Amino acid sequence: MGQSIVVAGASGFIGKAVCRQLLERGRTVIGLVRRPGTLPAGVQEWLLNAEAFEGVDENWPAELRCDAVVHLAARVHMMNDTSPDALAAYRAVNVEGTMRLAQAAHRAGVRRFVFVSSVKAVAERSHGRPISERDQPAPPDPYGVSKLEAERALQAFGRETGMEIVIIRPPLVYGPGVRANFFNLMRAIDKGIPLPLGAIAAQRSIVYVDNLADAIVHCANAPAAAGHIFHVADERDVAVKELASMLAEQLNAPRRLLPVPPALLHLVGRLTGRTAVVDRLVGELRLDCSLIREAIGWRPPYTTEQGLRETAAWYRSNH
Repeated sequence: MGQSIVVAGASGFIGKAVCRQLLERGRTVIGLVRRPGTLPAGVQEWLLNAEAFEGVDENWPAELRCDAVVHLAARVHMMNDTSPDALAAYRAVNVEGTMRLAQAAHRAGVRRFVFVSSVKAVAERSHGRPISERDQPAPPDPYGVSKLEAERALQAFGRETGMEIVIIRPPLVYGPGVRANFFNLMRAIDKGIPLPLGAIAAQRSIVYVDNLADAIVHCANAPAAAGHIFHVADERDVAVKELASMLAEQLNAPRRLLPVPPALLHLVGRLTGRTAVVDRLVGELRLDCSLIREAIGWRPPYTTEQGLRETAAWYRSNH
């Protein structure tokens, strides 16, 4: 079992959770970050202030020996990407940067490379059954395309070199420190704003950040994880209206969920140019996570209720 692990993107939302869990297990953790002073206590800092891991090979510390690299850094999905060539921008970081890091790690003798991808590498929606790792990928946008291309480039690199590649595809991640859409949903519920979510019954997979971090730590060490792509989510799926109700309960806020029919939401989305937003809100997206259970015996250590309770407690303390 490895003792030293490099975490690229260690200062991020997921990275901090991964670092904490590695430290709790007695690992030496080296956080590869662009800005100083952003790491949890106990994590060794490796600064590389460069775009897309340029120069990572030349700047790999001569004394650094580690068993695994966990790669979390990425150009993240943005709802309204204004880049003139969005796919090229995503590729530069998510594909080319990922391969620079993997190649440098291999030359430094690293045994295993754990890449945190995204469900968007395979699909935006499921259609009546959960999406499995065996399904044909159909990424819906430039971000998803870049993640799929990175997955395939890493798999080819692993076959060529013998480096152990493990790929993890999470859905929406939530927990203390969450931002973007999930944070905005909590804020709206906390303020008592009526939301048109009362009729949205489509089930969606989500994952609590500490569940995802636990899966990542297992994948960095379990021998049987090598070579696999894993879908990782909480034990059960939730409908958007159920999620909003559960958050309202944890936030001690009123449940103001208007039963607006999904067809009407779709119409509003088309009229306002926000079709993609409505599709994500209304559509089903369920993941089949049985493979990681079968391969390495992993199950989420926390329930969705526990995750939402911790997330709401963080929100109340900070906002």
